[in-house]
Amino acid sequence: MDIIMEDLKSPEGKKLTIYDIAKEAGVSPATVSRVLTNNAGVKADKRETVQSIIDKYNFRPNALARSLSETRRKVIGIIMADVRNAYYAKLFVACEQAARKFGYSLLLENSLGQQEIEEAQMILMEEQRVDAIILVGGRVDDLHSNESFVEKVNQVCNSIPVILTGKLDGTSCYQVRIDAIHTMDLAMEHLLSLGHRNIALVGGWDSVASSYEKRKRYKQILSKYQLPFLPEFYDTFGGYDYETGYCLTEKLLESSSVHTAVIGINDSAAVGAMNCIRAHGLRIPEDISVVGYDNTDLCSMATPLLTSIDYNYDVFAETLVKTVDGIYNSTPLPQLQLIAPSLIVRESSGPAKDIA
Repeated sequence: MDIIMEDLKSPEGKKLTIYDIAKEAGVSPATVSRVLTNNAGVKADKRETVQSIIDKYNFRPNALARSLSETRRKVIGIIMADVRNAYYAKLFVACEQAARKFGYSLLLENSLGQQEIEEAQMILMEEQRVDAIILVGGRVDDLHSNESFVEKVNQVCNSIPVILTGKLDGTSCYQVRIDAIHTMDLAMEHLLSLGHRNIALVGGWDSVASSYEKRKRYKQILSKYQLPFLPEFYDTFGGYDYETGYCLTEKLLESSSVHTAVIGINDSAAVGAMNCIRAHGLRIPEDISVVGYDNTDLCSMATPLLTSIDYNYDVFAETLVKTVDGIYNSTPLPQLQLIAPSLIVRESSGPAKDIA
């Protein structure tokens, strides 16, 4: 998280943050805060190390340094891109449970993926003095970070910590996110083990970092095993809904290329693909296998039951909450924490049909 301190700069010209000081000293941001505010709860050797770096840069405390030492409300603000989406809903429920476990309550805002709303919600949460803000989806999912949004996040970070479930270039925010590359490894390895060699991927936008990483990995695996790839199908990717999955699968089935498996960029797209496959008189998984992403409730409502990539939501949520707690308790934290996904095999994936 990028906590700017009185516009001070390093010798390289970069604006210094409390996290830069913490990194150089090998301590947590909360420890730096305690030194800045003369809190007694810091060991002498750590205090001396931190103070020497503070003196070197003529560092001065700002709002964040003070707020980390003040009484906390034990409230975490969460801004989600769209809670109507099954993935966000499932993650929020898991965050509620994790927050309760660590003695926190949550304040939820729904940004609808709009930057202006997301920025306004951050300011509102800052005014309400939440202990931290977790950004889920929205601009932190962008492949190329929006400069004005980065600036707004850095401003908020002057007062309270911000944790990201994606990336945001230009900040030093802690990141807790899914290992997107490994998710594609799991999906492709599963289908390859079943004998599939003609595998399609439907849905997603290249402007979304996680989708870009998944699609890039998908192409790498196809290339590694010298498997067929349909460029014109790849170029028409777009969207994360049922209609996207249905329409792109229909285009696939009407093409001259024969595929024995389809991966949906999420469960909604995968269910759309399944219904399209059945509408064409084909069987799942006897003719075409289908794998989804997110492991939402849609999987158990689909016919047949949908194989899907699970994001280990309980671990994901607990890591987010523990990151907030760790900032205030001087717990050493890595800048990036990747959540390992897992594959939940159900009825929609099976041995490849012989198309020779």
